[in-house]
Amino acid sequence: MVLLAFVFYVYSVEVERRRYDIVLAGLAFWLMDWFNEVVNSLVLHFSDRAALWTVTGDTSYLILIGLTIEISFLFAVNGVIFVKFLPAGGSRWPYIIGFSALAVLVEVLLHETGYFHWEYAFWDVPWGLPLILVFGYATFYWVAAKVYDMGDDRPRQIRWVGTLAVIDAVGILLFGPVLGWI
Repeated sequence: MVLLAFVFYVYSVEVERRRYDIVLAGLAFWLMDWFNEVVNSLVLHFSDRAALWTVTGDTSYLILIGLTIEISFLFAVNGVIFVKFLPAGGSRWPYIIGFSALAVLVEVLLHETGYFHWEYAFWDVPWGLPLILVFGYATFYWVAAKVYDMGDDRPRQIRWVGTLAVIDAVGILLFGPVLGWI
């Protein structure tokens, strides 16, 4: 409950400041993680071997094979934190790559300590790091920056975030309760 309260606090501060660009960027980041987690769960189903990544350590609640409630709350806040670091104008790519590299470092540490597992050799250090950086994190940071940089174009931001939410909801419902694949 404390982590949920923290997430609500972070978003309530931005709503209070009427920084809906930050709120929507944070939600876009979080929804990209859900998309990746649904795909990861489908890999487990169709490979009949293993997901691309698996949470193997203790958790309060395992949502999907690679997603815990703690990770979900982290990703819910991470996009907000990221866009608050972005300067007005300029290239976003140094920030996207830098934040992604930091996230990959944390993931490597979690893997090394046994809290996170990569089954497939193409994820292994060092060769898998670029894959994790690009597909595991840079897409999240890119979409957060994209939505954030739309500024006051609220309808466009809402379309992006809404589209991600619909894709995730359809994927979770279709591949979860309907087909029983995740």
